[in-house]
Amino acid sequence: MLATAGFAALLPLAAIADDAVVTSADALKWGPGPPTLPKGAQMVILYGDSAKEGQFVYRMKFPAGYKIAPHMHPNDENVTVLSGSIHIGMGDQLDPNKGETVPAGGYLHMPKGMHHYGWTTEEAVIQGNGVGPAGITYINPADDPRKTN
Repeated sequence: MLATAGFAALLPLAAIADDAVVTSADALKWGPGPPTLPKGAQMVILYGDSAKEGQFVYRMKFPAGYKIAPHMHPNDENVTVLSGSIHIGMGDQLDPNKGETVPAGGYLHMPKGMHHYGWTTEEAVIQGNGVGPAGITYINPADDPRKTN
């Protein structure tokens, strides 16, 4: 009976191991960014699917001079800057004279519905994570790249 209880206690660990994801940076397969962002970004999905219910993790690479127009998200946004730096501002108009610089190692959290924008002055790599389904709504619909890409 003790052996059976011990075996049963190990079952949850086996289930967790089936969902494990382990990869090295040089094994990542980067592709184009999503159509919801201006062209030029690159993306790799590390875990999950941001379009579905549940957790997801992704990395994005932005070239120098990249801009994301003011927008908001239906869920909280969590971003860690892995390399380079990004600039984040709040509001309905992209103003490169305002905002904050988030350097490599920095983190930002945007609550759902917060109007914000971003830009780079150097190449930057970020890692984002959250709970889906995720999305993006541009404050000015004319800024939505899905209409111009």
